[in-house]
Amino acid sequence: MSAPCEPRVTAPASAPLPPAPTPPVARRPAVDWRIRFVGLSLIWGFSFLLIKVGTEGYAPFQVTFGRLLAGTAVLAAAMAMRRERLPRSARTWGHLTVAAFLLNALPFSLFSYAELTVPSTLAGICNATSPLWGMVLSVVALSEDRPTRRRVAGLGVGFLGVLTVLGAWQGFSGLDLPGTGMALLASFCYPVGWIYVRRTLAGTGSSTLALTGSQLFLATVQLALVTPLFTSAPTSFPLLPTLSVLALGTLGTGLALLLQYGLVQEVGPTTAQMVTYFIPVIATAAGVALLGEQLSWNTPVGALIVLVGAALTQSRTHSAAAPEPAGRPASAPEPSADPAAPPGTDAAGLSRS
Repeated sequence: MSAPCEPRVTAPASAPLPPAPTPPVARRPAVDWRIRFVGLSLIWGFSFLLIKVGTEGYAPFQVTFGRLLAGTAVLAAAMAMRRERLPRSARTWGHLTVAAFLLNALPFSLFSYAELTVPSTLAGICNATSPLWGMVLSVVALSEDRPTRRRVAGLGVGFLGVLTVLGAWQGFSGLDLPGTGMALLASFCYPVGWIYVRRTLAGTGSSTLALTGSQLFLATVQLALVTPLFTSAPTSFPLLPTLSVLALGTLGTGLALLLQYGLVQEVGPTTAQMVTYFIPVIATAAGVALLGEQLSWNTPVGALIVLVGAALTQSRTHSAAAPEPAGRPASAPEPSADPAAPPGTDAAGLSRS
């Protein structure tokens, strides 16, 4: 009797490998970036109309304080939801105090005072000169930013557009020089602040949201100290000006910054900065259509020339342009770009009017 045959066990050629881990899928925003881009353009474009309406019921410093307070509340809520930590360094807070003055408290107040006497359309166009001032300052203050012939030509074209808007050939007749000067000075503050931020707040270790939220808070404190010295407490709260100030803060100062951050992270700062060119167009349309402001031929023509010049000042040759890392945080556009990461900086200050 033969021995029973034992069943043959065939070993597998190789042990089964564990399934490869699935890389996390980045959450795509619920709203397409193009829609958010249009929304940001509208918000910042209408900001000048909101300032104008706000000053009809409140003093300029009160308008600025209200918008900063409301904007800070929006960013504080966003920071709480994302569990962002405030900066810890006293040095960082010191630099943020200066940035808050240059990028928020001072330009916001200047625009509010300017619109007591100049149309919101003119204030919006003056805001578009920021890239022109930025190029001049960046050449002086940033050694790595050297002008090209195209950018120098853009600077000349841009300031020709400014003279066209102001009607220089007419001797600036009918123009409120103090109000226009304050609007231009406000636009000059932005590149000054951007350069300061770029030199002092890069590499702090804090997120852009935390830096900007802290910066707005400090600007709010500055206005809380200054406003009582120059104005008395309001005796009434007219509905339309009050709503305008609240919208200016929650939308134009708070939500707009969050939209800008999202755009910079998704499509990069170069594309996000293009919103700058739509602001004066929307501001002009809003002022004419909703406030009945008068518009002579030289205003839109000059504004177009300003935008062409600003675009040229931001141009880079392919060899000189440094690639932008995806998702790079920015608080406002570069001095040669601008409202908003201050120009390509790695810190706070992304704030436009």
